[in-house]
Amino acid sequence: MTTGKASRSDLEEIHALLSSNSLPLDGVADCIDRFIVAKEDGKIVGCIGLELYEESALLRSAAVADDLKGRGIGRMLVNEILAEAEREGAHALYLLTTTAENYFPAFGFERIERSEIPPELDASEELKGACPASAIVMRKRLVQAVRRVS
Repeated sequence: MTTGKASRSDLEEIHALLSSNSLPLDGVADCIDRFIVAKEDGKIVGCIGLELYEESALLRSAAVADDLKGRGIGRMLVNEILAEAEREGAHALYLLTTTAENYFPAFGFERIERSEIPPELDASEELKGACPASAIVMRKRLVQAVRRVS
């Protein structure tokens, strides 16, 4: 099992994995350079994405192949995206979920009201409607964040 940055050539496989996990595809191509993938035997078996907006970030598209769930792939990907968000200087990381509200508290995410989402995240396709309005919103404050260097 290896992990690394996704490339544009991974897009079709990422779309297939997200579709098999009933996750939205809207906006994935726009932020593919901020995706991390897990590969086994050259095949993508897990993915996770990050969208950066000012001092906030959105964790999106966390998925693992059904036959490999429970092997720690998701945990590995979440930890990598958390580290990436901190390196990029995000002060908080947000996510929307309809199925994983019990998974993310182990990483320090807490449930919040949708009204607490910072306005800069409104630019995300997930908040524009790709993710249902009924989705649970969660936030993790990144206390060790450093400013992004442009």
